[in-house]
Amino acid sequence: MDLTPDELLTTTRTVRKRLDLTRPVPLDLIRECLTIAMQAPSGSNRQGWHWMVVTDAAQRAAIGAVYRRATEAYLASPRSASRLFAEDPDRAAVQRRVGDSVAYLGERMGEVPVHVIPCIHADQLPAGNQAALWGSILPATWSFMLAARARGLGTAWTTLHLAHEADVAEILGLPDGIRQAALVPTAFTVGTDFRPAARAPLDDVLHVDTW
Repeated sequence: MDLTPDELLTTTRTVRKRLDLTRPVPLDLIRECLTIAMQAPSGSNRQGWHWMVVTDAAQRAAIGAVYRRATEAYLASPRSASRLFAEDPDRAAVQRRVGDSVAYLGERMGEVPVHVIPCIHADQLPAGNQAALWGSILPATWSFMLAARARGLGTAWTTLHLAHEADVAEILGLPDGIRQAALVPTAFTVGTDFRPAARAPLDDVLHVDTW
């Protein structure tokens, strides 16, 4: 796609309802996106990342069942997107749409043609500041999502399955010491006309020198 850097950064959206569940995604295209992702920064240049790319239908269905269970628990909880900002009519309407799309993906995760699960080697999670650990995989994951968008693919950053991380690790045969950072459903999109999202004004959250 012919996108400027600013267009790419502002139109790479969380895609749920517009993932094309019927169109296969070539593995070479995923490899191309991951090759770009691995140019992202990594703490101390450790490059401890690993990438699980799941295309097998049975494995995707099994992961989808775990994700559906996690989604149902999330949507029933007070922290559900659909329950946020209930006192603000404008934002509440947006949040209800987000909640609806979360439910949609929760029912169909197993049908998404490719699951990309970024992982990182960590025998033990640090007791204190974990920013260095996750900072060595999360930027690379976002780079994957940007590269995917530039190639007509849609993605969604999801972490609900991590409530059952061990279940997914068993499905995939992950060795001890490999931690999952996210589950990124990846597919071609129905249309490519994604736009920047509404956001609060910068000055509402900007602090210069002091709070």
